Amino acid sequence: MLLRPRIKLTRITDVTLSLLEKYGIKSLILDVDNTLSTHHGTVLTDGLEEWLDTMGKAGIKLVILSNSKRERVKPFAERLSLPFISMGLKPLPFKFGQALKAVGAKKKETAIVGDQVFTDTLGGNLYGIKTVLLDPIKPETSRSFRFKRKIERMVIQLLKIRNTEVD
Repeated sequence: MLLRPRIKLTRITDVTLSLLEKYGIKSLILDVDNTLSTHHGTVLTDGLEEWLDTMGKAGIKLVILSNSKRERVKPFAERLSLPFISMGLKPLPFKFGQALKAVGAKKKETAIVGDQVFTDTLGGNLYGIKTVLLDPIKPETSRSFRFKRKIERMVIQLLKIRNTEVD
């Protein structure tokens, strides 16, 4: 099912090396907003710098793929020393391939990590990579986001997706 994530976790730091090894994942495509920081925020989520260091030392390839504009993503990516693709047009799968090329990753060894069912999970499933859905760090306040999150919660309930690995 295109809206079902392969793995469901609470936060980015719950993505462990043992979990990645279990699924044969050697590279991660990362969303920014409500995955690495709050929506349009600049403060890194707790534990992110240590998590990035752990992933880097283990040889996990990391790249950012965001629907946000370059002006938002570039400073964030530079701060983390990660390659990035902005204006990703997720869930359309076109720029997923560009993200893989940026880090020399293989499709079968890659997962996308993000907080939105209708962009990150759907896009990753359409592209044919593993998907990791996280809880958003902080709820967005705009009417359109509140509506989208309500629909996402209904999908998560309907599919009986829990904060554990989903096979």
